[in-house]
Amino acid sequence: MDPSRKRRVRLVVALTVALLLAGALVYTTFSAASPERIPSQLSDAQPGQSYKLGGRVVAGSIRRERDAMTFEVQDPKGPAKVPVSYTGSVPDPFREGREVIVTVQREGSTFVGERDSLVTKCPSKFQSETPS
Repeated sequence: MDPSRKRRVRLVVALTVALLLAGALVYTTFSAASPERIPSQLSDAQPGQSYKLGGRVVAGSIRRERDAMTFEVQDPKGPAKVPVSYTGSVPDPFREGREVIVTVQREGSTFVGERDSLVTKCPSKFQSETPS
């Protein structure tokens, strides 16, 4: 086999492998992502299955006990809200009226947050900070 043909074959093989690896990376990235759900979408939540819950912390709902904390998350599009029991680290900006995302599992009528999964969203500089 002449040297120019060997180089061309190696280039085609290398590009094919790179394309396959890039495709696998894109596939795993999108298949591993789980969409954020709001409280009104969790009415049919199955026990033992994890969900990313997003919404606003209800004013007056935060209760702290030793290592645990409970609070309610309200649907930004309506009155629906769900109680959340959470243990783990709490971000500094966490407070009433702040938008949060937490990974939860249903246990009876409440949702238990996965340890250290609580994240607060930064408020938009184009919106007022007062909850609606």
